[in-house]
Amino acid sequence: MLTDSIEAGADAVPLHTGDAGAVLRFITAGSVDDGKSTLIGRLLYDTRQVLEDQLAAVEAASQRRGMAATDLSLLTDGLEAEREQGITIDVAYRYISTARRKFIIADTPGHVQYTRNMATGASTAHAAVVLADATKGLLEQGRRHLYIAHLLGIREVIVAVNKMDLAGYERAAFENVREAFEDFAERFGERAPRLRCLPLSALCGDMVVTRGGNLDWYAGPTLLETLESIEAKSEVGAQPLRFPVQLVQRNAERGRTYLGRIASGSISAGERIVVLPSGVTTSVAAIYRGAHPVPCAGAGDSVAVALDDEVDVTRGDLFATTAEPPTITRDVEATLVWLSNEPLGTGSRYLIRHTTRTVKAKVAAVRGVVDIATLERAEPSGPIGANSIVHVALTAQQPLCVDAYAANRSTGAFILIDEATNQTVAAGMIEQHRDIT
Repeated sequence: MLTDSIEAGADAVPLHTGDAGAVLRFITAGSVDDGKSTLIGRLLYDTRQVLEDQLAAVEAASQRRGMAATDLSLLTDGLEAEREQGITIDVAYRYISTARRKFIIADTPGHVQYTRNMATGASTAHAAVVLADATKGLLEQGRRHLYIAHLLGIREVIVAVNKMDLAGYERAAFENVREAFEDFAERFGERAPRLRCLPLSALCGDMVVTRGGNLDWYAGPTLLETLESIEAKSEVGAQPLRFPVQLVQRNAERGRTYLGRIASGSISAGERIVVLPSGVTTSVAAIYRGAHPVPCAGAGDSVAVALDDEVDVTRGDLFATTAEPPTITRDVEATLVWLSNEPLGTGSRYLIRHTTRTVKAKVAAVRGVVDIATLERAEPSGPIGANSIVHVALTAQQPLCVDAYAANRSTGAFILIDEATNQTVAAGMIEQHRDIT
């Protein structure tokens, strides 16, 4: 979701860039004990990414636990608390390189208590690997993770039906889980992610990197082959210009320049732009990438922009194309993934951090809470607590420059922050907005 790090409340929405040969960012998600950490350990081990001293340490730890075989999950469960509990409670990032491409993997928590960490890991992912235990099927946390991945715009989802060894490698067990996931995903509507379902055993290695010898009835690609085939598609380059200003800088050589990262679209010297929320139009005098002037720059580039005119611009303002500007508004309808242990309530006040702009806002109305089993929106029956997915109306004290999240992630995403504690309490996606210009 939504910012570079929900915990840190970072300024900018992450960009999904690349192509079929580019670095692919993906998350593993699902219910606790579905084998996510073991799966990543298997990927690391079978692609020869593990150093000898790392493997020796894991083998020693496995022996201390009285295990007959090496516990590959320990390659990712690095926190001592995780090793004691046998669960993942933080997002562990790992890197894999094969002959075809490179991967950044986020092993996200399965326990319901740590759903916020899953949302953090999903925020920068091109794809998701959602695991399900072949002997248990689609559980509530699997539904929640799949739905959050959908809300965050992840379009490529691999359903890894794990622990096929415990199910006797029976095809019927796989088909039952596959049908459950497909039936659930159909409720997402026309923007539902593409599901690719495959059976595997992370413990034994079948269908992870190599095919193994126990799933002859499955003719599809292995997990690694599937990941290598996914395009790290970029939409942000083709979208309208959105350049949130992070810093205003003066120096003798360049004069006043405006620094930031281009969230979407592109910008060129000489181009006519609009500064929001003031609505003043001006032209781009120069663009600098580091110390060097460049004729143009695109999504993901960190640049300094000089303007032809003396314009009042501060941190939190936005440069946009004059042809397709965002909406200037104080009122938005949004979906929240509620992350705080303190319940959400109508009238509650928070800071809303949207791109590089932070303003005060209040929850004007709670429209409904999503029932994760049916995806129906219902009136809250009690306090709206952590891990709830809720639709709300928000009113900001000052104007925001927004797009719907479905149209542009960079200006459609935000986080809510508790003023007193500075803790992030919710990750939000804008659905609708009212123009106040």
